[in-house]
Amino acid sequence: MSILAAGEGKLSPTEKVVIMGLQALFFYIFAFVAIASAFMVIAARNPVHSVLFLILTFFNAAGLFLLTGAEFLAMILLVVYVGAVAVLFLFVVMMLDIDFAELKSGALEYAPVGALVGLILAAELVVVLGGNLFESNAAGSGASPIPDIAERTNTAALGDILYNDYVAFFQIAGLILLVAMIGAIVLTLNHKPHVKRQDISRQVARRPETAVEVVKVKPGQGL
Repeated sequence: MSILAAGEGKLSPTEKVVIMGLQALFFYIFAFVAIASAFMVIAARNPVHSVLFLILTFFNAAGLFLLTGAEFLAMILLVVYVGAVAVLFLFVVMMLDIDFAELKSGALEYAPVGALVGLILAAELVVVLGGNLFESNAAGSGASPIPDIAERTNTAALGDILYNDYVAFFQIAGLILLVAMIGAIVLTLNHKPHVKRQDISRQVARRPETAVEVVKVKPGQGL
């Protein structure tokens, strides 16, 4: 594995065997807990428990990424999915009063569509795995060669590719996400009546004719 390759020249054969044994042990532990918690996500009756099992699945998947030397993917999985998405799901489920029994009652109507989507995803995974098996040197055939992990970490190598070779696509993706965020805010923004708000454009565009009102009061009608 990549963790062993990082210090391969500094370890004795006995230490290598011990490290490989520990890596295999932790791999089976993380994999078993990840599969069990993923099953509990769909088997738990309480939606809050389902979200908590989902968070546990993400943690164990991050552990598997660390074992393979992909520390950047493990960090992204914890920061983005556990720290933002899963916690957001948890707060939404706890705050909203949703009748989940009513939602589950019509789930069978969408079962054929879900089965079709699942078959398509399974076919794509088979094609990807089959391509990697038939093409033994797929890792070295990319546009940028994979550096040695002892000389360059995965995070630094990904940063070199992302911010040098594909910086334009990275900026475009950020712009698309910004537009999507602004669009979601505009679509969900509701102005409540009888609430005073500051309109800077109207304040700047005011003129004396619109700012001052001259009222002629007749004798005996003033306050």
